[in-house]
Formats: sequence, structure tokens, C-alpha cells
Amino acid sequence: MKRQKAEGKKRLIVIGVIPARYGSTRLPAKALADIHGKPMIQYVYEKCLKAKLLDEVLVATDDKSILSTVLSFGGNAVKTSRRHRSGTDRIGEAIRNIKCDIVVNIQGDEPMISPANIDKAIEPFLKDSKLEVSTLCISINNNDELFNPDVVKVVTDNNGYALYFSRYPIPFNRDNNKNVKHYKHIGLYVYRSSYLRRLIRLKPSRQESAEKLEQLRILDNGGKIKIIETRIDSHSVDTPADLMKVRKLIR
Repeated sequence: MKRQKAEGKKRLIVIGVIPARYGSTRLPAKALADIHGKPMIQYVYEKCLKAKLLDEVLVATDDKSILSTVLSFGGNAVKTSRRHRSGTDRIGEAIRNIKCDIVVNIQGDEPMISPANIDKAIEPFLKDSKLEVSTLCISINNNDELFNPDVVKVVTDNNGYALYFSRYPIPFNRDNNKNVKHYKHIGLYVYRSSYLRRLIRLKPSRQESAEKLEQLRILDNGGKIKIIETRIDSHSVDTPADLMKVRKLIR
């Protein structure tokens, strides 16, 4: 364990789980993609180890080759079912018999993930015993990202909780007002473990199915997601072109 964390007088146990499935429509086996001599999943894992507020890091995978790769570089990994609909469902199985208070869903396709961002998303839980879910956002400053459906946008209320996530540029800037701000969602989620165990029992919702965004299941069922703004962006790998870009950035 790295350090004690407090929520009042209670010590919180925080575990980071990296869901990594073998199948991917645009880039199969991307968790094992080579980046300068190391598989992508190893980059993600090693970045997580640098986060100060994680007690443990675990890879949850449906594939034996990913499992053996993680074990070969000294990481922790568990085999999960191939039938899961989402990474969240896979994480739910992985922590079924693990005692923890907070679970961090860390995307397995972000080899440049910032350890500081992981800690930033966890920190609100140390102060708010009622908080159930948090995630990150960053300001969008160019139209390429704003109008790219692969870049998910988020809008919040006055207290910093998510109102909606969309692949569409929201809010719609009808009058082309220069003061309107847009925010990109960074797909790192922090859950209170008790809430996560309830969440995975819920069926996919209407908005979730329409946008293909699983976080909308939370909002559709009356849940609240705290949005924390960061200045550190993240780069996900979804296509061969993304992989080439990340290779150049890491070099």
C-alpha cells in the first residue's frame, strides 16, 4: 500500500483497474501493440504505478495473451468473461472478490495517461463521502476536436456535475458567441465501489444506446457525475493512425 487516505476517520482503499479486451473493430489486439519495444498495456500500467493515490493496479482482460503479457512484466492481471458489454462490466467482475472503497476505471488504450490526472479524479472522494462517480474534462480550443464525433463533449451544471455527454458539439452555439466554452470528456472514471456494483446491474439506457456512450446510463438512471477540469490532455489509440501518432509523441 502506498499511503493512508482519509474520508473523515475512515481509510479508503483505492484500486485502479485497466480493462483490456482483445477484440477491437478498428485495431484488434491493440493492448499488445508495440510501442518502441513495449506493449501498449505496459505503458498504461507503468503510468498508473506513478499515481500517488492508487493502492493497487490490476488489468482485467478477456484474453490469455494479454494476461500472460501483463504477468511477464510483473503486473497484476485477472481473466474475465468475453461476454461483457463494456469495460465497466468487466471491471465489475474483476473486483467481485476484492475489498476496496474506490475503483478507478483506467482506459487500456491511453499509453500517455497522466498519473496526475488519475490523482486529480480521485481527490474529490477524499473530501465528499456522498460522491459516487467522477471523471475529467479539458477545454476544447479547435474546431477539429469540436466537430469530431470521436471526441466526446460534456456540459455541466453550476455545481460541476454532468448534464449530458454527446458526440455532437454541445452546447450548440446558436449565435456564435465567443464566450461559449466547450469541453472534451477524458474517459477516466472513479467510482465508489458500492455504486459500481449497482451500476453493472442496470440495463443499457436509451441515450447510451443512441450515442454509444456508457456513462449516459448513469445519468439516465438519476445518478450524478462530478466533472473535474484538467489542463493535461490524454491521447487514446483507436485506429492504426492513432497508434502511429502516439509512437511519435512518445519518441
